[in-house]
Amino acid sequence: MKIAVRMDDIAPEMDWAKWERADRILREHHITPLLGVVPDNRDPNLIKDKESHSQEFFWDFLHKCRKEGYVLALHGCSHVYDTKKGGMFPLNSFSEFAGHPYEKQYERLAHGKEILEQHGIHTDIFMAPAHSYDCNTLKALHELGFHRMTDGFGRKPYVYQGMTFYPIAHHLEKQWNQEGYTTYVLHTNTMEEKDFERLERIVSGRDMISYRDYLQVEPAQAGIFHHLWEFGMAKAKHVIVQIRS
Repeated sequence: MKIAVRMDDIAPEMDWAKWERADRILREHHITPLLGVVPDNRDPNLIKDKESHSQEFFWDFLHKCRKEGYVLALHGCSHVYDTKKGGMFPLNSFSEFAGHPYEKQYERLAHGKEILEQHGIHTDIFMAPAHSYDCNTLKALHELGFHRMTDGFGRKPYVYQGMTFYPIAHHLEKQWNQEGYTTYVLHTNTMEEKDFERLERIVSGRDMISYRDYLQVEPAQAGIFHHLWEFGMAKAKHVIVQIRS
């Protein structure tokens, strides 16, 4: 299994020390990830470090990352969860988007896209906060010019409802001896020592690829049966996590 990396919750107030530590590990192995940018962060759980860097620094930092081969995605708008819906990929039971009417979702997505573009960042990749989205999300994304998403399960990218999905890992340690591609999801704000050790272990011993290369993989077509399997897998993982916690 070839493994790409995505880093969620990239915001001006993130825990910069943890992000830089994880990024340093990736750089040592010549891996450039996908960065999920929260354009208008209002989630108190993502406010870890308000003093280290200014807003101006943050946007300059993103441009620098992009020039170095990092890929940027729109990671919602405010990252505030205000529904209790899991949507089409129910890894969680809350969302910034799933469950809201089309008009509200479109407005939020348009606002997030506008903020990115005001700072010279253009992308057609969407990263759903909490992995939760529904048919209205996909419709609004398509109308706004987004054609790719980092989510779903599978062994290679696939096209579903007009959107190309780049799957994430559902159980990385069980998957990495299989054929195909997947994504290792990192939330650096909440990483602990054991998480950094796991990251080092994975990137040192596995077949890693940069996210830009992942985007070049030819996608397959996926139908309703794939979606039903994927939905069931996501729901089962959610239930298992709830039981364990």
